[in-house]
Amino acid sequence: MLKSLLESRHLPPLPEENPRQTMLSLLAREVYGVSPAAPDAIHAHIESDEPAFGGKARLRRIRISFDTPAIPFSFPYMLLTPADGRAHPAFAAINFEPAIPHKYLPAEEIIDHGYALACLYYQDITSDSGEWDGLAMCYPRNENTGWGKIGMWAFALSRVMDDLQTRPEIDGKRICVTGHSRLGKTALWCAAQDERFSMAVSNDSGCAGAALARGNTGERVRNIVTRFPYWFCGNYAAWADREAEMPFDQHMLLALLAPRRLYVSSAREDAWAHPENEFLSCVAASDAWRACGLEGLSTPDSMPQDLSPLHRGHIGYHIRPFGHFFSRTDWLMHMAYRDMHRV
Repeated sequence: MLKSLLESRHLPPLPEENPRQTMLSLLAREVYGVSPAAPDAIHAHIESDEPAFGGKARLRRIRISFDTPAIPFSFPYMLLTPADGRAHPAFAAINFEPAIPHKYLPAEEIIDHGYALACLYYQDITSDSGEWDGLAMCYPRNENTGWGKIGMWAFALSRVMDDLQTRPEIDGKRICVTGHSRLGKTALWCAAQDERFSMAVSNDSGCAGAALARGNTGERVRNIVTRFPYWFCGNYAAWADREAEMPFDQHMLLALLAPRRLYVSSAREDAWAHPENEFLSCVAASDAWRACGLEGLSTPDSMPQDLSPLHRGHIGYHIRPFGHFFSRTDWLMHMAYRDMHRV
């Protein structure tokens, strides 16, 4: 069944020669834009440090600054860690809100499961609009291949990773980048480029995220480049209504995580994100893990039922009831997968 569904999408195969660099260059040039090189150094300053959740955690506000071709740039992030003095695995979460916790972020429950939490508010980097402000003002940009705002948010997540690598309360080899919706796209693109992340989580990321573009009956390339052209490089707009001609599809983005861990979660009623194509993208991307001698998505020959997670392979997946939301249910399943594989 899954084989016939994938055949109906007519996906371009994963490249056999130099697959990582080929796919990374293709997606940068045609979708997300080419990101600048990392800065030579960052500076991190703790602006506040206080107990949280009755003293079982510590919450720090940390400001990261670095030089750019234009002016020095800085942004804050929040670091929440268990207060037991040990090094903990962490989630690097890019968020829609600056507060901790908030509706998409059950922070105390995450701490109680033994995870640290690095939280970046995405509009502290650049606005979610067509204004080229914040970090967007700091680098020259080619209109066709220059980075869009997904690339800018991803770049900032990598600067958070720079700092996390220096923190004794963080297990630097077990950091998972995670995001929901447009920020799920961001998390995937960040981890695709930055191999220091041991895992990426995409929640309801849909078009230009985890979902295949071919055969998508939800949001399509024309929809997304019309409403949000500034998320992408200029070249991406040329593929509107031409998905079948693209030399790439989103299974290549997922494949860039191999041989690391990947988790994709979907919502049954989130038709705009097209859950079936998010799942099929995981199936197609599994070839990249097989090429490494590993199991990608471990699944029967069908899409799973609601709340029946697929956790055995290097790609984790679940679908839950209801709609577009980053729920406590999603977080619990993501943590269960990380616990199972100690990633």
